[in-house]
Amino acid sequence: MRRITFDLDVLRSFVTGMELGSFSRAADRLGRSTSAVSAQLRKLEDHAGTPIFHKAGRGLALTGAGETMLAYARRLIALNDEAAAAVRGIDLEGWVRLGLSEDFGEALLPAVLGRFARTHPRVRIEARIARTGDLLDRVTSGQIDLALAWGDAAGAPHAERVAELPMRWVGSAGGDTWDPELLYGRPGEPLPLAALEAPCLLRKAATDALDRAGIPWRLAFVSPSLGGLWAAVAAGLGVTVRTEFGLPAGVRVLDPAEAPPLPSLAVALHWAEAEPGPVTRRLAAILVQAVRDALPGLAEAA
Repeated sequence: MRRITFDLDVLRSFVTGMELGSFSRAADRLGRSTSAVSAQLRKLEDHAGTPIFHKAGRGLALTGAGETMLAYARRLIALNDEAAAAVRGIDLEGWVRLGLSEDFGEALLPAVLGRFARTHPRVRIEARIARTGDLLDRVTSGQIDLALAWGDAAGAPHAERVAELPMRWVGSAGGDTWDPELLYGRPGEPLPLAALEAPCLLRKAATDALDRAGIPWRLAFVSPSLGGLWAAVAAGLGVTVRTEFGLPAGVRVLDPAEAPPLPSLAVALHWAEAEPGPVTRRLAAILVQAVRDALPGLAEAA
């Protein structure tokens, strides 16, 4: 059996095209022509020895082999980039202050800190988990250097959109239907809603969606922390609105077939300075990659 060595440039074009949802956009991003990227994809299929794509309407979709290839390609590129950063940044040192919204703390922080520490052992990180409003205030005042938070970056002095995630109705793991009269066995009563303390973008989205649908609701549980909210939802005290990022055990996304529609929610990276230093830039790159790795089906924000 012949040994296969995949070309990292080819894999990078493949992954970039899948993340952007368009290989022509990937060509622009990577500074290549569309025909060059197409040739790379043909080369990838040739090396793999099996189809990576199949026709889906007017476009292309991944085959089973393609999905497997995408997962490995992301890992190979990440390891390559980590090695390059470790070699180039072996003398990188300093101090960086990072802020994360609660949803990202438990899901991302261990991986981000571990990867950063391996490649840059002489850099110290101070991390803070907080609500979005608090993080943005601290970035603006210079108390933290970098923050990953919910909300559109529009209007922020130094920010970029990283992703767009659909909001979902979430309930106890024991419930799989939206029907308010079946959720908790209280026919005729307002839908019990669990939410974080105001102001909260997702809480407002939930109440607005219920009001538009004419569904009566009541605040059954309010928490200052995400941990408290998850405990209440898992216990069946009410439904809530979050994204699918970092859902804990004991809760599940409810069947959306009859649920009031919800908007999407942006994820943005906020910088304290217009030209951050190399330490902050490197941590930001690892953070963005961690988000994409955690949500492989996510379309990168334009």
